[in-house]
Amino acid sequence: MATTHAFEGRVLSSSLCELGEGPSFESETETLWWFDILGKGLHELHLPTGREIVHALPVMGSALASIDAARQMIASDKGMFIRDRATGALSPYLELEPEKPGNRSNDGRVHPSGSLWIGTMGRKAEDGAGAIYHVRSGEVTKLFDRISIPNSICFSPDGAIGYYADTRINRLMRVSLDPATGLPNGEAELLVDENGKPGGIDGSICASDGTIWNARWGEGAVDHYSADGRHLSRHLVPAKQTTCPAFVGKDRLAVTSAREGLDDAARAADPLAGSLFEIAVSIQCDPEPAYRL
Repeated sequence: MATTHAFEGRVLSSSLCELGEGPSFESETETLWWFDILGKGLHELHLPTGREIVHALPVMGSALASIDAARQMIASDKGMFIRDRATGALSPYLELEPEKPGNRSNDGRVHPSGSLWIGTMGRKAEDGAGAIYHVRSGEVTKLFDRISIPNSICFSPDGAIGYYADTRINRLMRVSLDPATGLPNGEAELLVDENGKPGGIDGSICASDGTIWNARWGEGAVDHYSADGRHLSRHLVPAKQTTCPAFVGKDRLAVTSAREGLDDAARAADPLAGSLFEIAVSIQCDPEPAYRL
């Protein structure tokens, strides 16, 4: 039986996002980045000083990867862009689904090899409208098709295992990977079956010990799973629609959340929805790798 932990943490940012997503921590600069997908904003928070900047975007960004000290990669509804850190200017890099203008990007993460996995979905989460892609050196490979809400993209520390979920189906999958490329070398198999249970398997990240931390949409929680799929613990967060976690140094986890779909009464009952939280955990993660052009 998994242990449930009451909220032990703080609000890192009270900037209320309609759909907070894609948190990514840069240990070199001690900066946390995340998106408001629907609000077309990229949030930048320098943790030592608490200084937050919201960068307006011309696209619906959802996932961010560092390239180097001068550039970042952004996945969006208009494809992938290289962002100049100094000016914020976006340069087109590649299109993911030029034949599907009604789609947008969603969850994504860089594999230890420097390749990127990125999921797409319909703007209204239409059944089976999206997919999950592998992007490496400008080459796009479709990995999994007919995905409704791609989430939980993360990787074991050695890069030999990849994880993903379709939140609508609510099953966390695992697949064996080539550690040198991040491409599957086997068939995906079921790891955690939550189909028909409350809440949705949303964004995930792997810790340095190979365990998985998963934000549970609709349940106001982050669930901790072993590498073999055992539910180890649940850590409560004071916002129902938790979306994605990111490690922010030793023993701390940042968690994004959303206000999307809440009417006035629901927002009044869930006043911190859309905030960014920090919770105390007893484990940490290796620094996230950079994307290799």
